[in-house]
Amino acid sequence: MPVFGNDTALIVLDVQKAIDDPKWDSKNNPGYIDAIANLLAKFRAASLPVIHVRHEEANPASTFYANGPGQPFKDEALPIDGETIITKSVNCAFIGTDLEHHLCNRGIKRLIFTGVVIHNSMDVSIRAAHCLGFDCHLPLDATTAIDVLDANGKRFDAQTVFDLYAAVLASEYCNLTQSSDVIAALPA
Repeated sequence: MPVFGNDTALIVLDVQKAIDDPKWDSKNNPGYIDAIANLLAKFRAASLPVIHVRHEEANPASTFYANGPGQPFKDEALPIDGETIITKSVNCAFIGTDLEHHLCNRGIKRLIFTGVVIHNSMDVSIRAAHCLGFDCHLPLDATTAIDVLDANGKRFDAQTVFDLYAAVLASEYCNLTQSSDVIAALPA
């Protein structure tokens, strides 16, 4: 595990009240929000960059609808003064945003991804970051998955979805870790 310094940023992806909707109740890792809160506290204590990515969906039926009740950040992951907020309208945090420009301007080369869900915004944002040349790390206890139905109505439980996406991401796109390992690699 590398030492994480000023070239490292914590990415908090889509941690909004939308994920408290019953639609998201099948989460495999209910402790993910505690891991994110702990990482936030440690990054703040180390004065390292934190970037919050907010999803604003145009579809009023979405729990992430731009003008809906799910739009605010969850209390456990509220940004504080000085932290960057990036707003996206699609699942990838790099499409239609200035995230890449912001990271490059700050000399950030290493990203610690946290948030929801591993098989949607997390997956595509990590893949894009990797393709853009960033060193990506995913603490598995700081993300989650939900059950997925395929086109034929077959249900894949959240843990199976989580395990498959983690395996695919680790095969090429990021380093899998735990939040405790990330915290141990932060400056004292």
